[in-house]
Amino acid sequence: MKEAFRVLRYALVASSAGLLEIASFALLTTATAWSYWPCYLIALVLSVLWNFTLNRKVTFHSAGNVPVAMLKVAAYYAIFTPVSTILGNHLVAIGWNEYLVTLLNMLVNGVTEFLYQRLFVFGKSIDSAKEKEPGTLQGVRSIH
Repeated sequence: MKEAFRVLRYALVASSAGLLEIASFALLTTATAWSYWPCYLIALVLSVLWNFTLNRKVTFHSAGNVPVAMLKVAAYYAIFTPVSTILGNHLVAIGWNEYLVTLLNMLVNGVTEFLYQRLFVFGKSIDSAKEKEPGTLQGVRSIH
């Protein structure tokens, strides 16, 4: 049951990141004369930063090393970003709708990134962040 709630929280956070991505993509697409790939890439970066920050706190409750976790996420995106950008640009060039391509990229990203974060990025530090107890200082244990 705990994992089902984790998946639900991830889906909600990923949905908010998806809304940010599609809104920024739409803004860049309509407000600039740029081709597909720079609009997609900027929107993706904004979404990744939002998604990482919220999922670390809300979904995985990780107190692990943030720079290490960020490097692990960067490794994922070092593969996902060029593949999805090149493939997406190709599909748009042959006539696919750019919003459909972006949506498909977001769906593939959502599923694969959850598994990657759950098993690799936060796997050993899941639920390691302790909620601050009322009346105590963060990081200070009371003696009873």
